Amino acid sequence: MNALTRKLATTASALALAASGLLLTSSPASAATSCNGPDCTGRDPSTTVCQNDARTVARTSLGTELRYSPTCRAAWARQSGGTSMTVRVEGNTGLEQAVHHSGSGTVWTPMIDDRGVIARACGHVMGFERSLCTTWF
Repeated sequence: MNALTRKLATTASALALAASGLLLTSSPASAATSCNGPDCTGRDPSTTVCQNDARTVARTSLGTELRYSPTCRAAWARQSGGTSMTVRVEGNTGLEQAVHHSGSGTVWTPMIDDRGVIARACGHVMGFERSLCTTWF
């Protein structure tokens, strides 16, 4: 094999390898959400793509946040630092998910369906009568 033929064969191999890599990478169509609306209820947002476009849409003075993913049409509550409390997300349809926060680190509730629903996040400090909730979103 002369030098030119070897160079062309090497280049062709490299191009074929690059092309096969393009075929195996994910496309926008295959990057679909892992859940949507009711399918998200009870799921952990940190193990789905829902966390990728989530935004905080409301917050209490205790720091309890209502998080919402427009792609997944799901909501959840998140709490960082502060005091020991129960954190929950609830929808106006009666759906509710809760988690205990020890007062350190960050916790979040499982998600609830937020398609055609409004939701809010609440924090309830033990020993107090009421929960402190965000506005409905």
